[in-house]
Amino acid sequence: MAYIDENGNITNTRPDFVKPRNIQADDIQIATPKQIKDPNDIYSSGVISFFNTSKGYGFIRDAKTRNNVFFHVNNLTYQAQENDQVSFETEQGPKGLNAVRITKKS
Repeated sequence: MAYIDENGNITNTRPDFVKPRNIQADDIQIATPKQIKDPNDIYSSGVISFFNTSKGYGFIRDAKTRNNVFFHVNNLTYQAQENDQVSFETEQGPKGLNAVRITKKS
């Protein structure tokens, strides 16, 4: 049998009865923190972790955030391959961030 204690943790011992606390719905926060980007840091850097040449899209692993950023072949400025180190900018697309103006690092 599993129980949940007053802090929301799962435990195998039955917790002592504690008078319930009243929680206001406005006090509950459900969100992911927004990443604050330095306005002076226009370009990001990363490595192309996946690139499907036949379908014309891929993903870049951002060096700072370690997140994958989608890119389309039209946003490349050179003939790309997987594991290339690149610099890029990001723009908000319909399904999330997109890498644009992608250049190969020398």
